[in-house]
Amino acid sequence: QVQLVESGGGLAQAGGSLRVSCVASGSTSSIYLMGWFRQAPGKEREFVATIKRNSGMTYYADSMKGRFTISRDNAKNTVYLQMNNLEPDDTAVYYCAAARYRLGTITLDDLYDYWGQGTQVTVSS
Repeated sequence: QVQLVESGGGLAQAGGSLRVSCVASGSTSSIYLMGWFRQAPGKEREFVATIKRNSGMTYYADSMKGRFTISRDNAKNTVYLQMNNLEPDDTAVYYCAAARYRLGTITLDDLYDYWGQGTQVTVSS
C-alpha cells in the first residue's frame, strides 16, 4: 500500500504562482508514475501532469504546458507541481495520484492505484 499526502494549496491571484507537494509513504518502490489531477466544482476530474518515478519523463495536459511543471525528489518520495501564471479556471481541488507499473493510458485516472485527499487551489481574478 502507498499513502499520499498533499500540501501547499491555497489562494493566489491571477498571474501568480503556487507549488503543491505530495509525499508518498509505504510501498514506494512499487510506484511507477506519480501525477496530479484536478477537479473543479461541477466538473469531471481531469489530468494535469504525471512523471515517471525512475526516468523523470514528464507528461502534461495541453492546457497546462508552459505554465505547470511537475518534478520529483525520489530521496524524499515527493512530487511537486509548480503552477505559474495561474488563471481563475485553475481553481480546483488538486489530487496527487500514484500508479504501479501496468499498461494503460497515463492521462486516465483509472490507471492510478493510490490517491491523496486533495488540496484546494483557489485563484482570484
